[in-house]
Amino acid sequence: MDDSLRIAILLNPFDLAIKGGEYAPELARELLGRGHNVRGFGAPPGVIPRSGGDRVPGGGELKPEVPGVVGFSPDVIIAYDALSPAAFLGARAARKLQVPLILVESGSAAGGGRLTRFLRWCGERLWGMFVRRMANTVVALDPVARQQALSEGFDEQRVRVLPAGVDLGVFRPGLTSNYVRRHRMLGRLLMYVGKLSLDRGLDDLIHAFARTIAQGHDWSLVLAGDGPTRSRQALRAQVDRLGIGAFVHWLPSPRVEEIPGLMGSATLLAVPAVDERVRGIHIPRALACGLPVLASRLPRFENLLEEDGSGLFAEAGSIDSWSAVIARAAGSPEARRRWGVRAREIAEERLDWAVVAERFEEILLRARAGDEESAPMQEEGADEPRLADDQVRQDRTA
Repeated sequence: MDDSLRIAILLNPFDLAIKGGEYAPELARELLGRGHNVRGFGAPPGVIPRSGGDRVPGGGELKPEVPGVVGFSPDVIIAYDALSPAAFLGARAARKLQVPLILVESGSAAGGGRLTRFLRWCGERLWGMFVRRMANTVVALDPVARQQALSEGFDEQRVRVLPAGVDLGVFRPGLTSNYVRRHRMLGRLLMYVGKLSLDRGLDDLIHAFARTIAQGHDWSLVLAGDGPTRSRQALRAQVDRLGIGAFVHWLPSPRVEEIPGLMGSATLLAVPAVDERVRGIHIPRALACGLPVLASRLPRFENLLEEDGSGLFAEAGSIDSWSAVIARAAGSPEARRRWGVRAREIAEERLDWAVVAERFEEILLRARAGDEESAPMQEEGADEPRLADDQVRQDRTA
């Protein structure tokens, strides 16, 4: 059997803004590199890399009168977020074409925002059962996404955890940053990169830093990011109150291209999250840079890090616990060196986009082969939800 697949990727346009939009484009790029024919739907032009030639099996041209996913005639359909409109459109196209449907679930942090919760509510009531029956596999990006898929009624045997990848060429050890020189950051750096908000555990991190390594005057705390004015003012007031202002550096939110150098200049990355609102997108980047990570013990982070392997875990929301892990990490240069080596190994073994794409490709090929894990195909129209006319007209372009 020819292993080259025609792959349709369905996105909701707002997903790119809400979730960063990195996973789908990077996965598409890797699948293209593995010889597959890829086309994206639902994203702005140019966001999803696509194949140069679009021909149907047998060498014929696409029919312009059959637009969208159906006209593309894919062998397999990937749709993002298990109960989203994209998942529904993917399920309809999969039923019509009798091809497998693979869902990618990113998981809604702490239930998601109001719009996310509303769309999930609509999806569950309007097409949830239909999508569940059509889905061959749900690829969850972390344990929180897996739990969400299970809570939405998807069969546990069809849900697999496969994390997002990282570009090991961009994020690599040995890089430096001009920030360090310009801001006169001296000594070793404990770095946080992300939103500067009171609900991100930063008050615990600052307090723990003040209790421990700030006393030695050879460490600095670097807080890189932006956030609500009130939160930033409160955090700065806390730093001043604790008398550690000379050892805390405030940086604006770095551009993506600036992050590798920042991580290359840091000694430790801190992720002091108190709940699942923090996805930990900087953890794979830090691992790829060989930067040890101190993180709250939360399921998303436990899926990426190894205790005393690539860093240490602290109990979320505990100043005492964070003080203990900071003191231990700061006082163990040999352990930090070992953690950094293992961090890069983890990135190479599990998080390289080439590795992630290879595992995703295995899922696609098994689904296409119709093995025992494949979902049963339905007769056209069977159990299909009846929607308003405008939704049906929208679906005809899929």
